[in-house]
Amino acid sequence: MPLDLSALLPAKEPLPSRLLVEADLKPVQGSRFQPTGFPDLGAAVYETRDGTRLLVESAQSMANRLELSCWDPASDELISTLRGLSYVRVDIGGQFATSSILEAHRLNSPYMLEGKSKDFLKKLKEDLTVPGRAVPDRRHVAKVLLRYDAGALLHGLFFAKQDLFGGQVRVERALSSFVEAEGVRVAASGGVKKDMLDPSGDTERGFGHVPFARDEYTADRIAAYFNVDLDQIRGYGLGASAERLLIGLALFKITRLLDGRMRLRTACDLELAAAPKVIRPAGYLLPSATDVAQAMPGLIAACRDLFGGTNGITRVDYEK
Repeated sequence: MPLDLSALLPAKEPLPSRLLVEADLKPVQGSRFQPTGFPDLGAAVYETRDGTRLLVESAQSMANRLELSCWDPASDELISTLRGLSYVRVDIGGQFATSSILEAHRLNSPYMLEGKSKDFLKKLKEDLTVPGRAVPDRRHVAKVLLRYDAGALLHGLFFAKQDLFGGQVRVERALSSFVEAEGVRVAASGGVKKDMLDPSGDTERGFGHVPFARDEYTADRIAAYFNVDLDQIRGYGLGASAERLLIGLALFKITRLLDGRMRLRTACDLELAAAPKVIRPAGYLLPSATDVAQAMPGLIAACRDLFGGTNGITRVDYEK
């Protein structure tokens, strides 16, 4: 059925400020799963008034996974449903190297701003500049970001370079997500890297038997949380077509990720345990991945004149 955004972009007050979605997950097989880990910390286990909880996937990692849900690694470009959407492609020696969708800092990537050629940096500086303003104009920044990388308006951006308004250009995430587990218990296990030729060999050089311990977890509940800041998207001042595109794109990423793309690690392969629930706004039903995907080409076409590059792709040649 057609994608209906009227509950998220109503013509009159009250305007919903957030779209909040929760999705219960479960391991595809068995009951154990491996959470994300942090240097010098390991798994992030913490206490709440409701008991022990565990961070299964961080907001930073989920942002990257939401971006990857749009990318086709076999062809090194956006999946066909999203062709025409704006992003920056980086080539090295005439061959694809990376893009603003794959780079951790998106348009703030050194492969776009720190190469031998400063053409893209100069163009960004020129486009971001508003005569008579010493600080960034947020609505103008949003217009420039939409031109080069629509995803940056959902996943946030920080231009650290002094050349770009002294490092003052910052955009918060309008789409944020994390995965959390409740009622967690450690499932301790381990293993050994075997050396059948020299069991007592020098392990520092990669020889010998190497035993190791491993902590996985079980949980009473695993849930993915998604937050779309509708106020922020409207606050960009980009107009109705761009607002519809950004909200549609957020829905596309959420539904596509939940539709079978939740293999977070080798030992953390998750799937939906129940239909996702919309917490806010009340009464809104999350559209299906199919309905959102069918709507995306039309939403992108309506914003074609707002994108730069060729078919939405701005190309940067990187050379040290």
